[in-house]
Amino acid sequence: MIPGTHILAGFSLGFRHRHALRRLLDQTPPDTGILMLDPQALYSSGVMALALDFDGVLASHGSPVPLPEAVTWMKRCEAVFGGERIFILSNKPTDGRRRWFAENFPAMRFISGVRKKPYPDGLNRTGELAGVPLHSIMMVDDRLLTGCLAALAAGARPCYIRHPYVSFEHRPLAELFFGLLRRMERTLVRAITTP
Repeated sequence: MIPGTHILAGFSLGFRHRHALRRLLDQTPPDTGILMLDPQALYSSGVMALALDFDGVLASHGSPVPLPEAVTWMKRCEAVFGGERIFILSNKPTDGRRRWFAENFPAMRFISGVRKKPYPDGLNRTGELAGVPLHSIMMVDDRLLTGCLAALAAGARPCYIRHPYVSFEHRPLAELFFGLLRRMERTLVRAITTP
């Protein structure tokens, strides 16, 4: 695959799903983080499987392991959904992260060998592996034009994390870059949906 094609896909798919992205942005409170998501309530609403981004959702950008509070939350999710229905769908599935999950959450799997988000391929694969329909999968991501957009393109449920985990102490330039990127995504979505 040609490098950067997922970025171009983000603009094309983003324009196609711009109104759904705007609704998602408008309906998500600014303080939304994973700890606000109650696994039992998600299950009761029809969610049967979770696809989780890593950077910003489970840990700050570039961290090799999830934060302790994210680990506690994932244990709650595992108790409700079962580890075999929780997937890590990250555009950066490092070997260190894979090893950590293999040791701590062996039933949870990384989705790899598919085109990067916002392409829906990872969620399609999630549905196949979990054995559930796409509309019952929730994609939890801190980026509108990657994971949330992939969910919309696949027919899955997007969950936008507007209050991601960040650590300026450990990776100040990366956090600044991704913070600006998140802000630009929100500005772009508003701009292309404002009459």
